[in-house]
Amino acid sequence: MPNDLTVNPKKWVDTHADYLYAYAITRINDEELVRDLVQETFLAALEALPEFEGKSTERTWLTAILKYKIIDTYRKRSRQGIQVPFGTNEEQVEYFDPDLNNWKKEHWPSPFGIEDQDPLHNKELSNILRECMKKLPSLWLTIFTMKHIDDSSKDTICDELKLSESNFWVIIHRAKVSLRSCLQKRWL
Repeated sequence: MPNDLTVNPKKWVDTHADYLYAYAITRINDEELVRDLVQETFLAALEALPEFEGKSTERTWLTAILKYKIIDTYRKRSRQGIQVPFGTNEEQVEYFDPDLNNWKKEHWPSPFGIEDQDPLHNKELSNILRECMKKLPSLWLTIFTMKHIDDSSKDTICDELKLSESNFWVIIHRAKVSLRSCLQKRWL
């Protein structure tokens, strides 16, 4: 264990709770559950303190513990049997051209008007995106977050959540279409 100057559990809540909460709330849209996960992270860290080698910062170590707790939550949610049926996918037929493997021309996404990189517009778009993400079903939000915020690979997500590859692609597609529709209604 590193010396006491490196790790100070008495200051964890004051120093790291807000950061850990912000990290988790973007991945799990449930404030009560996020508070519980942050508390569980601190408890798990206390139990694992003798094994902490100090090769990373306290915050990085605590975030890694929280990340595993979030993944466990994703697994529990996926075990609840929430599966998205696949086969004929109306949205796919409506929005995508299988020959082009891309959007149909009449459904190409409109520019969002942030090409000028105005920081105020980007902040507003981020807020709207967060609100749109809150409207996604929890499994969709979980998969979208793992893929596009945590940069997890398809294989990792499928393994962690016990999903078939086909189910993964259907869910990620539906999440993107839903977010696109919400963003276009609220931003444009």
